[in-house]
Amino acid sequence: MKVVLFCGGLGTRLREYTGEIPKPMVKIGYRPILWHLMKYYAHFGHKEFILCLGYKADVVKQFFLNYEEWVSNDFTMTKGGREMRLENSDIEDWKITFVDTGLSSNIGQRLVAVKRYVEDDEMFLANYSDGLTDLDLPTMIDTFRGSGKTASFLAARPSQSFHLVDLEGNGEVRSIRPVRESNVIINAGFFCLRREIFDYIRPGDELVNAPFHRLIAERKLLGYRYDKFWCMDTFKEQQELTDLYNSGKAPWELWKQRIALSAAG
Repeated sequence: MKVVLFCGGLGTRLREYTGEIPKPMVKIGYRPILWHLMKYYAHFGHKEFILCLGYKADVVKQFFLNYEEWVSNDFTMTKGGREMRLENSDIEDWKITFVDTGLSSNIGQRLVAVKRYVEDDEMFLANYSDGLTDLDLPTMIDTFRGSGKTASFLAARPSQSFHLVDLEGNGEVRSIRPVRESNVIINAGFFCLRREIFDYIRPGDELVNAPFHRLIAERKLLGYRYDKFWCMDTFKEQQELTDLYNSGKAPWELWKQRIALSAAG
């Protein structure tokens, strides 16, 4: 299936980085978050991407136009570096469409702007382009396909480290606990959508507000709950992901697990 990725926001929650680059281009190890997410989708066979660009779109375009395969692949160098043979490749079989969807457009407007690329498909995938997970994507897709719903999203526990506070009427604190220990679940992206989603979006609508409420009223929206690994939204989470990557235990790098199993076999 095609994958629509929303890459055009200002990324205010990662403002430590996004003064110079768009949020999806913040690096985890050698590559930006966007690349890690695309590798995740490609691992499951979804290699046709539509990038909804806006803020600093040129940075995203330049990254792929000047893509350096050797950064994240093994290679053999001969003749003092004059010849190089890649032992494996990242993006050779990817198809990427770059679409300018406006500097200040919301998610709903960005989706409508790329409608022509997906409207002939019964189903397609979409995401915010700044979250990573070890979710078994085919299971979520199969659940959505069998549900008959128009839209589905990953429902996960917040990755942030803030605390929930329960107050008495006079302000006395009744309880305080990390949000990760609560039963609060949020929209974590990783959307599965049928083409009928466009029937629910009015001009100017933000995807998760009015359109999703219309779907709820018709009982056509599915939340796929997942309580395992999902992370990315703020500077602290970016640091946590970098630490996981550097440890060699990044949960979302499912493609590396497949390579390891093939080598063992």
